[in-house]
Amino acid sequence: MKNISLIAALTAAAFLILAGCGGGALRDGVYAGASGKDDTGAWGEVSLTVRDGKVADCVFVTRQKDGTIKGEDYGKVNGVISNQDYYNKAQLAVRAMEQYARQYAESRDLDAVQAVSGATIAYDQFIEAVENALEDAKK
Repeated sequence: MKNISLIAALTAAAFLILAGCGGGALRDGVYAGASGKDDTGAWGEVSLTVRDGKVADCVFVTRQKDGTIKGEDYGKVNGVISNQDYYNKAQLAVRAMEQYARQYAESRDLDAVQAVSGATIAYDQFIEAVENALEDAKK
């Protein structure tokens, strides 16, 4: 009788852990998620590819207020680097976006994605966008 109670308790604990960590079957497909806008009007977008019930690929971009993707020109003014420090910080964020997506695709665990100092707004946008995409993948 004690063994049955122990097994039932362990099963219930495992279920609660999985539910708390976002456990649950994901439907195969491609799912999009977006973050809310930050103080400048910029936001993040993620595309998750789910294969065999698991995240197989993740792409993350952030967009400026006008909708343009923050890429190699992010931090330039009219296509020119007018402030090298600002440009370097902007490009740090661009590299971090790629890193966040890669870390998540490899680990399939949002807790394993490490924030990059100087790119925490992009990190927060990434987490929010992934969570929104996963909601759709679980429906």
